[in-house]
Amino acid sequence: MIYSVKGLLRLKKPSFFVVEVGGLAFKINSSANALKSLPREGEIVNVFTYLHVREDALELYGFLDEAELNLFLLLIGISGIGPKSALSILGIDKIEKLKSAIIEGRPELLTKASGIGKKTADRIILELRTKLKQEGAGRIVGLMESDQDIIEALCNLGYARNQAREALSKIDSQITAVDERIKLTLKLLKKN
Repeated sequence: MIYSVKGLLRLKKPSFFVVEVGGLAFKINSSANALKSLPREGEIVNVFTYLHVREDALELYGFLDEAELNLFLLLIGISGIGPKSALSILGIDKIEKLKSAIIEGRPELLTKASGIGKKTADRIILELRTKLKQEGAGRIVGLMESDQDIIEALCNLGYARNQAREALSKIDSQITAVDERIKLTLKLLKKN
């Protein structure tokens, strides 16, 4: 499988873009949201990809981040949802809003996608709700574990445990990179 493609963005169209890599040009199908976020033609682009193999064609699908790729893979794993329907769903809103709609059981957002009716939206919710809830829980547990490591590191630097914990609790939970969390916590500790 072709996991990612990095190269010169040659062309952007309403449903695909073309990336040139070492003399080869790849046509990569993509969602409307991803296409809006691409750089200008002539700039370097790095996209995650999925190669869809059919009897009569090989089609490459591109995504700007792994979260979008992962949701695409979950969607095409549902019976009756093909790559084009999955792209249509990904194109209606941001990934986090789509995941929230699925977890909260709100099919009205999903039905905005071309070719997705109420029954299909309900099936998507039924099949993905638990998987997405577990994914979110796993991220929170991972964040809690990394925060314990950060507190230990700050204690080794001479900061009091409760002082380190309090400063770390003020950092936005959306920031998950350990080095970034340490940097921001250290800034807060230095202010005090």
